[in-house]
Order: sequence, then structure tokens, then C-alpha cells
Amino acid sequence: MVTAKINGKEIQVPKGTTILEAAELAGYKIPRLCYLKEINEIGACRVCMVEIEGKKNLVAACNNMIEEGMSILTNSPKVQAARKMNVELILSEHDYRCATCVRNGNCNLQDLAKDYNIIDIPFKTVIERQAWDPQLPLIRDGGKCIKCMRCVQVCEKIQTMNIWDIAGTGKRTGVGTADMKPLAETDCAYCGQCITHCPTGALRERDDTEKVMDAIKDPDKIVIVQIAPAVRAAWGEHFGLSRDQATVGRMVAAARQIGFDYIFDTDFSADLTIMEEANELLERLSKGETKEMPMFTSCCPGWVRFMKTQYPQDTDCLSTAKSPQQMFGAIAKTYYANILEVEPDQIFCVSIMPCTAKKYECAVPQVNDSGAKADVDIALTTREFVRMLRTAQVNAATLEEEDFDEPLGLGTGAGVIFGATGGVMEAALRSAVYFATGKNPRADEFTIVRGQEGIREASVEINGITVRAAVASGLGNARKLMERIHNKEAHYDFVEIMACPGGCAGGGGQPIHDGQELAGARGRRLYAIDQACELRFSHENPAIVRVYDKFLEKPLSPKAHTLLHTRQADWEL
Repeated sequence: MVTAKINGKEIQVPKGTTILEAAELAGYKIPRLCYLKEINEIGACRVCMVEIEGKKNLVAACNNMIEEGMSILTNSPKVQAARKMNVELILSEHDYRCATCVRNGNCNLQDLAKDYNIIDIPFKTVIERQAWDPQLPLIRDGGKCIKCMRCVQVCEKIQTMNIWDIAGTGKRTGVGTADMKPLAETDCAYCGQCITHCPTGALRERDDTEKVMDAIKDPDKIVIVQIAPAVRAAWGEHFGLSRDQATVGRMVAAARQIGFDYIFDTDFSADLTIMEEANELLERLSKGETKEMPMFTSCCPGWVRFMKTQYPQDTDCLSTAKSPQQMFGAIAKTYYANILEVEPDQIFCVSIMPCTAKKYECAVPQVNDSGAKADVDIALTTREFVRMLRTAQVNAATLEEEDFDEPLGLGTGAGVIFGATGGVMEAALRSAVYFATGKNPRADEFTIVRGQEGIREASVEINGITVRAAVASGLGNARKLMERIHNKEAHYDFVEIMACPGGCAGGGGQPIHDGQELAGARGRRLYAIDQACELRFSHENPAIVRVYDKFLEKPLSPKAHTLLHTRQADWEL
């Protein structure tokens, strides 16, 4: 233990504790911009400077260790002046038109400017201008970049993709794509983790809210929306709603205020995915196709892009089942169009997802099989959904709860847990046992695949056959798992991978809370919803039973293959 003083208060902390951590343990908050614990501890922004009595120069609190006998001042006049000047210098190279920024009201730099009462910039303002393709799912605004390196480090250390890099030296130093390639020519998975870890608005998703509003205003369009399971665990965070207030019913009522004609649940198509994927798994097992390589889940387009760029030789090991988003679009513009007695092109299909890669996925030509231009016309993130609610002046806390529309609004607990890492695996195993034996297992029999560890393994019995399973979330963990498989260090029959740490609950399109990783808490909420559901097996969803009975015939039927399956090797990057 080390004994020291912070602002005159004596503390004891373990040796190796940073000044920043020690101050927080003592109850003193030190501002920071670039800091991400164990990811980006480089002291680049110089906002976390503190004064050590007896030393002439201030030091960065984030990467200097507290030492025996130190006396530290975290908010002396000298510290305040230095921090204010450093924030002013950062602002001199920042496009501070905050009113038109998506991070307005949720920006670390904006908060610091308010805290230090900065109302004018005493330095010459020089703003970086960088051309960027506005059609890409991920948008970078160089004028808002503060060169904090967070995006570089998250992409390298957590996702192992190395898409972002530092370019230039001195005053010309900037952040861009590695080798200065256009983003579309890189291996970017569009996972959006760089967005959720950016402290400003330098990185964001392409905003498609106006396109949705244009469709809602069009009298010739029937605008339907599907809402993904992970969205229900996060949508209320912006409004300060508690878990008890941010109910599914209130989320549906809020969406109704925007003007959608029909509001459906992606849990329906998650159940549909399980019907196809679980049967596909049993078929591959029976044919011995998993002896060399496992069947991988295919719900996550960020993971599919990763597989196609990093391990293209294994792409055919992906389940051919489309993601729930795309299955929903295909069913909406065929089965549901028939119910409404309209042409597929009259339906404008919107999805609200916790994901930025879904914007890429719905634009892939090879997943559009309904006969319309696109099965899913627009994919919005949870953040875009929140922005639309704000535009509509929705007071979410006062809304009366409403139900999803039918028949595509009925889901099960198995569909709900798709939003948590391991959820797809668990839901598939629940139904695979039924398809193999004709009997349901206990709904909670496969909780062994739950958890927040980056890689988890399990062996389960299905009708006397041992199925070796693995779950990974985060592309860095996906890479570790793939290398273990290729090096013959491990063998699995069935593998679930999600591009974002913690799965969709921690997706790149979810609300941003700087310095907090909320995937675990959101995932636990999804499991609680599953626990409370009357229906917890995908194959027991009456709407699913009906769609097969009246339209698809049976899982893996020719019609099901046409509408609900794809070959990812053919996808365009």
C-alpha cells in the first residue's frame, strides 16, 4: 500500500494505482478526454493534469502512478488555468458548431467548455476538412476530431481491425484510415465501436431519419417498423427512464407517436431465424459437416464482414440463415403484403437496430428476395430512434403502454435474448432439442452459455449427440477463437459470434455513456424479460406456426430457402 495526500486528505491505495484512480477512490473527479481504462492511457489531451507539491511541472493523472508521500492538488489555480488553456487549444482545432452536432448535450468536450466557462477562443482557429463519402454507414467528420486516439486504440486493441491510424507529424498530425485508404476499401466491419468510444461527434452513423420521415409523409407508402430486442434494453436511457418505466409497451407507444403505420417486433423474426438455423444445425450434424469446421451463426453483419475479409476461406461455414432483420423484411413484403393485399413496393420497411452494420446489411443486393427493390429499406440505430422521438416531442415517461401489432409483433423469450451475447446460441439449442427429440428441454437448461467473458465454451447433449459449442463477442475475441480453430487447439460444432463486446446490447448503435460499458446490465435486463415471458421457445410462437402453415410450409423448405436464406460468400463488400 502507498500512503499519500490528495487535496490534503490522506489516502492509502495499492502500489501501481494511477493518480486518476486514487483521486476517484478519494471522491475527487478529475476531468479527462482521451482516457479509456486499459485501452487509451496516453495523456494526450492534457486535461487530466494535476499539481504535485514540490514539482514545477504539472503531470497527467491518467498515466502517472501515485507514490509514497505525494501531496497532490487536483484543482489548484495552476491546474484550473492549465486545463482551461488546454481545452481552448483543443477547441481552436475543433468545429464547435455544437447545435448541429449529433452529440450535442452528450459530448465530453462540450461539457468541459461549459465547466471552464469558455465563451471565447483566444487562439487562431484552424479546422481540418476531410472529404468523406456520405453514403457510407459510418461517417467521420475531421473537423470534430480532437486526436484523442480512442478510435485507433479501440479498433486495434478490442476489435483487432486496425482501421484507424495516426497520420502526419507535429501540427499536421491527424487521424485517418490506415494507409489513407477510403473507408470503403478497408476491412472495416462497420461495428461502430469507434463511434461509441469517441468523446465528440467526430464519428457517427449515417443519419437516415429524414428518409424515414419522407416515407411516413408519403400517402402511397405503408410504413412498417421492426424493433430489435436489444433496443428495448436501452431506448429509455436518454430520457432518464428507469427499468420499470422503459417498458416494451411504452417503447411501442413512443414509436407510434412518430407516425409508423404498423409496429412489429424483431423477436418474431428472431424466432423465425431459430426455426431455420436450429434445423440447419441438426442437418449439418447429421451429415457430419461439422467434423472439420463448426457452423457459425450469421445474425451479425459486422461478424459476416469480418469473416469475409479475414477468413474468406471459411465463409461457407456460416449458417445460410439470414439475420432476423432481413428475414423480417422478406416476410413483411411477401406474407404480410398478401395479408394487406398490397404490392411489395407499397410497403416501406424500417428497422430500429442497436447496430451500425445493419445499414450495410440491408443494402446488400444478395439479401433482397421479396421482389421489391429492398426487403428492408432503412435501418436506424437506437440513437436515431431517440432523435426521432425528440423531434416528435414525445414525452416517453407519460405514455400509456401499447402492444405490438399482429401477426409480426408476437415474439418469445427466446427471441428476446438474441440481444445478449450467447442468446442466439441458447435460443437455438432450446429448439434444436425439441426438433431432435419432440420434447422441450427446460427453458433454462442452457444458461451455461451466458456471461460477459469474451470467449465461452460449453458441451451440450442433443438426443445423445454431444454438441461442442462456443460463444465469442468482440472481433478481437472472434479472431482468437478462429485462430484456435485453425491451429487445431479447439474443435466446435456450433459457434455464435457477435462483433460488439457483450453482443447487440453493447452494439455500435446504442446510446453512448462515456466511460461506461453497459452491455452486461442491458443483457441482464433481456434475460429478465425472457424469464417473465409466457412463451420461451421459438417453435411455440403461434405466429411462427401460422406463417409456416399458411406460407412457408416447413423449415428449410424451397420457399423458406428462397426468402430466408442467403450465401454470404456472394455478398458484396
